[in-house]
Amino acid sequence: MGKKKDAYEKLASQVERRLLDAQGNEVWRMENEEHEKLLKDHKLGDTVSGWVNPYPPGDPRSLLLEYQFAAFHDKSRFKAGLWGRQTGKDFTAEGEAVTDCRSRVTEWLVGAPSERQALDSLEQGKIWAEAYDLHIADIVEERFGSTSQTLLKSAEIIFENGSKIRAVPGRPDTVRGRSANVLLTEYDFFENPEETMKAILPSITNPLRGGKKDFRVITTPNGKGGAMHKIWTKKDGKRMKWSRHKVTLYMAVLMGLPVDPFELREAMDNDEAFAQECLCAFLDSSSVLLPYEVIAKAEDFQASEVWSLDEANLSFQTFLGIDFGRTNDPTVCWTLQRVGDVLWTREVVVLQSMNSMDQFQILKDRIKAADKVCYDYTGPGIGLGDRMVKEPGITEWHPEKHSFGKVELCTFTAKFKRSIFPNLRTAIDSMKLRIPVSTTIREDLHEMQQVLSKGEYNYWSPRTKNGHSDRCTALALAVRAAGGQESTFKAAIC
Repeated sequence: MGKKKDAYEKLASQVERRLLDAQGNEVWRMENEEHEKLLKDHKLGDTVSGWVNPYPPGDPRSLLLEYQFAAFHDKSRFKAGLWGRQTGKDFTAEGEAVTDCRSRVTEWLVGAPSERQALDSLEQGKIWAEAYDLHIADIVEERFGSTSQTLLKSAEIIFENGSKIRAVPGRPDTVRGRSANVLLTEYDFFENPEETMKAILPSITNPLRGGKKDFRVITTPNGKGGAMHKIWTKKDGKRMKWSRHKVTLYMAVLMGLPVDPFELREAMDNDEAFAQECLCAFLDSSSVLLPYEVIAKAEDFQASEVWSLDEANLSFQTFLGIDFGRTNDPTVCWTLQRVGDVLWTREVVVLQSMNSMDQFQILKDRIKAADKVCYDYTGPGIGLGDRMVKEPGITEWHPEKHSFGKVELCTFTAKFKRSIFPNLRTAIDSMKLRIPVSTTIREDLHEMQQVLSKGEYNYWSPRTKNGHSDRCTALALAVRAAGGQESTFKAAIC
């Protein structure tokens, strides 16, 4: 017993010392330009400070990198984390929650802006539980309907010791009613973050149910004047004080994250997006283009993701939107048919990891059968687009060239995006569009952001394991194709 106590005290001392070392790292106080200079000669996976995690290899906490270690061991009641994407904010926060559940009987409520993000965060909790050998007694999922494709109400892990972690889409109606510790992930991207905060804050106020409770907010930034910007810039009160942690991608790499930030910056090809997503910069403003309640207006079980051209009724006008896949994204071909004054989804083709000519063999019969097609003629999509309009039976719509065919080759400029995405929102709001009831489609549409920067709107989406809102883009192109010759096919490049 004495040896075990000595070993514990020795480890506790090492943890405290390493925590002080991590907190004192000069990287925290440097500007982005200074980070970039250090990164030019930096070996990926190393720490510029020489910091070493003190936990033994068998302890899951030994996986924490220097910046994660510092945030993980901060025991402040109110903690706000401004983290660049893919730096492990959910991994770190869920690790803290599971460690807490392991040490006592307690509950955590995890809120996220979307179903996908809520479930992804909960998956990190499962990984920590498995690493700790903390047995999961049950996993319970509730939805607002009878099928697995309807909107998620909650998903809950129940541990053998009675502790629970419950994940929900972060809306005022889903976060009310539970007394629990709170973790809000990607808080700045909630549809209504401040109202959600009001609804959830009382959850931590009752110490008689599970003792004192903590409140955690983690996110990448989403615009000046937004919910996280207010937390980040406001003065602390006499009683309520935020402990703030900022982790840019540059900081994370200098503290051991094995990611090439310059490669990622080139891949994103959007300095504003990189500044917000990776360097934690607050841009002017940003909002969700299609909130869940808007998407719900268009969902219909009679809309289809799969159909057969051989059996299709082509007496109805048929329109295609094709978003060409980049290196990490799929190509998506979305088919609409006009029935009366409503556009019905007939098919959503997703082509992953396939070369251009193989894609064309799959798409050309669909293109020939369609009345109008809008195709993403940007970057890597140019080659396939040029090949497409040379195919017999497929001609280009380009009035300036006196060509009045069926395929519009669309170059994605900021002006073009300001045309197609608001029109998609209008089509849904006016109840003129029907889409399948699908979790994947719903989450893809919900990811698209409307960004205000330098007085102008733009549209972009964070890249996830499922793509880059490719379905949303294909649908917006299909709606454009269905808009009619006069309103839609004004020019090949907008």
